[in-house]
Amino acid sequence: MSLFELLFKGALAAIPALGFALLFNVPVRALKYCAILGAIGVMCRVSLMNYGLSIELATLFAAIVVGSLGIWLSPRLVAPPKVFTVAAVIPMLPGVYAFKSMTALVQLNQQDYSPELLAILFDNFLTTLFVIGGLALGLALPGLIFYRRRWII
Repeated sequence: MSLFELLFKGALAAIPALGFALLFNVPVRALKYCAILGAIGVMCRVSLMNYGLSIELATLFAAIVVGSLGIWLSPRLVAPPKVFTVAAVIPMLPGVYAFKSMTALVQLNQQDYSPELLAILFDNFLTTLFVIGGLALGLALPGLIFYRRRWII
């Protein structure tokens, strides 16, 4: 993947991060940081996936990066880190996998049992579950590490 494609994906990810920051009533001075963190998170995840990491692990590490940067920004802008980080991880939510698992569930309900549909359902559902778990764990770990020991950067 070229640098231009990576920057383009980051710029596209900044849009929903900014939109959700507006939805969450983030202060105006922090909006650009939400967009920047959203772009950094997606670019980090895409880069790690290009190096062969699974989407679950890449999302975990990208969320750790976003959470750490949010902790670094929080004393500088006098705001809690979640102001920046929650809106920034929204572009990394696994919408396609959740949609595929739900459509497989509906097809299983409407049609007869099929092992292929059940496999699609479980594969996409577990991917969705682990990506969301990676996002939650990745946002929580930096706060637990830095605030627990008072190692604020």
